[in-house]
Parts: sequence; C-alpha cells; structure tokens
Amino acid sequence: MSEKLNLIIEQLKTLTLLEAAELVTEIEKTFGVDTSVSVAAAPSLASLAPTPIAEAVEEKTSFDVTLTEFPADKKIAILKVVRNVTGLGLKESKDIVDNVPKLVKEGATKEESEKIKAEFEAAGAKVVIK
Repeated sequence: MSEKLNLIIEQLKTLTLLEAAELVTEIEKTFGVDTSVSVAAAPSLASLAPTPIAEAVEEKTSFDVTLTEFPADKKIAILKVVRNVTGLGLKESKDIVDNVPKLVKEGATKEESEKIKAEFEAAGAKVVIK
C-alpha cells in the first residue's frame, strides 16, 4: 500500500464514532454513493469504518448425520442402530448400510445428533455431523 493510503488509514483509526458517521455522510454526498449496503457485499467500504463491526453469528440448530464407515464385522450392529435411529424397515436400513457414506438423519437437533453419533461410535462406526 502506498504511503498516502497508509496515512489515511492511520487518520481514520483516530476518528470518534460521531466523526466517522459525519465522514460517511460527506462521502455519500460528495461521490453520490449509498453506504447502506452491507459490509460483506462491499468489502471496500470496510476500510471506512474506524472500528470493525461485530455481526451476530447465528448458531446452527439443524444438523445432518452421515454414516461414513464401519468395520465389516460390525455390519449387523450398525444395521440395528440405523433401524433404531431412522425407524426404517430392514430393507431400507440395509440399503443405507450397504451404500456408505450415506445420510442417516437429516435436520436433527444438536443434542439428537450427538446422541446418534454416540450410538454409532459405540457400535464401531464413524459418522460425520454437518
């Protein structure tokens, strides 16, 4: 970055919140731009803010549990867990076990997905929660 830009950045860091708001208003008037777009959509506007804007991060509430692998000698035990978790019949459960990696439970809560993972791991399988 050039020396001129470094100097501007350093000066922006010293602005109060009120001064920064006035600066944004003046930039909008002078250049005919609208800064009401989100910072994510216009990263070049991020340098105008004197302090970073903290955005709330939504906690994920829905999880998918995918059976990824299991030892061949544990197939029957894994089949029982699949039937228990999904409520499917024997044929449908066998199709899941025979075609890993396969989605076992979609839209589970965090607690439910952790419980399912524990069941599979106790039976010897590996699962991924997404």
